[in-house]
Amino acid sequence: MRMLHLGLRVTDLERSLAFYTALGYAVLGNVPETEFGSLTMLKLPDDPFVSLELVHDPARPVRDTSAVNHLVVQTDDLDATIADLAARGVTAEPPADLGPGMRTSWLTDPDGHRIELVQWPPGHPAGMTAADFA
Repeated sequence: MRMLHLGLRVTDLERSLAFYTALGYAVLGNVPETEFGSLTMLKLPDDPFVSLELVHDPARPVRDTSAVNHLVVQTDDLDATIADLAARGVTAEPPADLGPGMRTSWLTDPDGHRIELVQWPPGHPAGMTAADFA
């Protein structure tokens, strides 16, 4: 088994699409009407598959984001990513150094969902592994 993607409810689809495309996501497709609302499938350039689904129903705006603590997006160059986001009108918090080569920054989407940007140390796998907790 493997995790495929996260469905994230959004209040204003156009505003959320502007935010997530500025973050680097590309729209792969849409499912216009489901029991949940419209579904917009997004992926990052290096992802082989959809990794984020924006779920929109005007009758069900986001009122509480506490069920999802945060999303994490990996970047190879945190400073360049923060500068690129700023040029696109998206503000990220100043980076924090968490250890040798491990850096993070935080931003918030239009509905209040928190997103952590992570820059791994050189040679680190693309994701977290058991070695990160040894």
